[in-house]
Amino acid sequence: MRTLRVEDRGPVRLVTLADPERRNPLSQALVAELLAALEAAERDPVRAVVLTGEGPAFSAGADLAYLERLTELPAEANLAHSAELRGLFHRIYTFPKPVVAAVNGPAVAGGAGLVLACDLAVMAEDARIGFTEVKIGFVAALVAVLLVRHVGEKLARELLLTGELIPAQEAHRIGLANRVVPGEELLPAAVALAEKAAGGAPTSIRLTKSLLAELPGMGLGEAFAYATLANAWARETENLKEGLRAFFEKRRPRF
Repeated sequence: MRTLRVEDRGPVRLVTLADPERRNPLSQALVAELLAALEAAERDPVRAVVLTGEGPAFSAGADLAYLERLTELPAEANLAHSAELRGLFHRIYTFPKPVVAAVNGPAVAGGAGLVLACDLAVMAEDARIGFTEVKIGFVAALVAVLLVRHVGEKLARELLLTGELIPAQEAHRIGLANRVVPGEELLPAAVALAEKAAGGAPTSIRLTKSLLAELPGMGLGEAFAYATLANAWARETENLKEGLRAFFEKRRPRF
């Protein structure tokens, strides 16, 4: 049974987690389908991706029934499963096109990690987000990598140690969401934001995302050296040449 639905809305590809009876858990099947959908979206002539959930939840996180079975398996099996989730988060975070989360309902644990991996997030007013792993004896290890980047260590400690679900407005206040809108406006708002984020030159967007991924782990000198190379490389791209021609010809660039 497929757990993902894909459709195009103009230049934006809408990817919907479609296992609503189980609140869209990150099952092996869903992770594999998401990775395949991202491969297709990178290859196809779409400019951005919107990720949302079907039913009342965005994603309940890990497939707990599957995790229960994994507790009886060797360490190698658990390491392999953890690596699959790491691969998904990393793929979304470094995806060369903008990815926007349209958070229609609770985004919990690994589901919250999906939101953090996206470039931007729009939340419905009644949606919530939280990192509840400690409440069942689990640890938000992979999610913590992204959370610290978003909110800093002190706030990440509070969110990870208390495991509390926070409402959309609070998520917006602390920087986990870019927009909060009424539920009926969620998808139009997310698609519009995706279109806006994808409106620039594709090479510039790709390089900007690479800079954002790499710079936080660098020292000042290393970061400036990396940025110098990026600056020089951007000057050699066809996108820049077209952008400059369009500027002087007083027209929209054709990227």
